Amino acid sequence: MSFATCEQDGLVWLTSPLLGGVRHGFSTRKGGVSPAPWDALNLGPGRGDAPENVRENYRRFFAAIGADEGRAVLSLQVHRDDVRLCTAGDAGKGLLRERDYEADALITAERELPLVVFSADCGTVLLHDPEAGCIGAVHAGWRGCAAGIPEKAVREMVRLLGARPERILAAVGPCIGPCCFETDGDVPAAMRAALGAEAEPYLERRGPKWHVDLAGLNRRWLLRAGLLPEHIDVCGLCTACRPELFWSHRRMGEARGAQVAVICL
Repeated sequence: MSFATCEQDGLVWLTSPLLGGVRHGFSTRKGGVSPAPWDALNLGPGRGDAPENVRENYRRFFAAIGADEGRAVLSLQVHRDDVRLCTAGDAGKGLLRERDYEADALITAERELPLVVFSADCGTVLLHDPEAGCIGAVHAGWRGCAAGIPEKAVREMVRLLGARPERILAAVGPCIGPCCFETDGDVPAAMRAALGAEAEPYLERRGPKWHVDLAGLNRRWLLRAGLLPEHIDVCGLCTACRPELFWSHRRMGEARGAQVAVICL
């Protein structure tokens, strides 16, 4: 499968054909109202952008994907493997109300409850079991990946929501690619400690540095969790290579906005 690019009134976002049965989207920089350095579709609250700009950006993006931004549940990302089961009582947390949790992954079986995770190089994964009627949204940067958060999110969907790994459909969003994810030895060491020899195809030594395939590693965790290869769609776009389309922490530092990945029953 391959991701599709959607455009409406200047707003650009990505979708996966695998998740065509559920509302979802991976945002880009295009189509919002925020000024530089957050230009233009900044969906990251608390990054210095005016709150009214962020709220308008949410209104525009959620209208495009057919969801209610007022009911969105936003992750509070701390680069761990915490998975939160979201209920109707969480609606609006992160955008309209304070978050009373820390979680890098959100799951739910509630209808009309959009789940939101953020990225600016880190991996994002959206999950859907059509038969069980449940979804998940996962933020999986290298630390979360090394902690196995994609597999844990699947496991919690199975344990709490009746999902089955072989039914779950997954879309792995744009993230920093191996072309640009250059690291010292700490990242490969963490991946080897977590995945053993399974990590090796996604780690390449180039001179004194390592290059890491984060999307490939997140896909490997999904396979370990029991997902079928044909049920995993990987975007393949590098956020650091495409500054006109994405924000990249590696390229831009803290003076930037944030993309989101959203899914909603």
